[in-house]
Amino acid sequence: RFLIKGGLAGAAVYVAYDQGLLGSGTEGAKAFKKAQETLPPAIQEWTNYLGWEVRAAQLPPTPRFEFSVSNSWNKGVHTVMSALSVAPTRACEYTVEGWKYMKDLVK
Repeated sequence: RFLIKGGLAGAAVYVAYDQGLLGSGTEGAKAFKKAQETLPPAIQEWTNYLGWEVRAAQLPPTPRFEFSVSNSWNKGVHTVMSALSVAPTRACEYTVEGWKYMKDLVK
């Protein structure tokens, strides 16, 4: 099982890298746009292959995502860096509070 799961995980990482999802924000945005353009025809092709009758009224429209991948990535990086920058200060504060709590328990 481990080999199968590891193989699937490796394949997923390879595909993500190959499609440009692990590159810059611009490359990620291009890959996302490509997926948006490719998905509806692929769904139609599979339904035809499987012999399902698909009418336009039966299927909901494909969702459209209107957000910037690069802005989302940048916001995430800023959030992580902000949390890392205050981590030492917060650790000291929590340590002091913990020692005070322990001293109060001992009294």
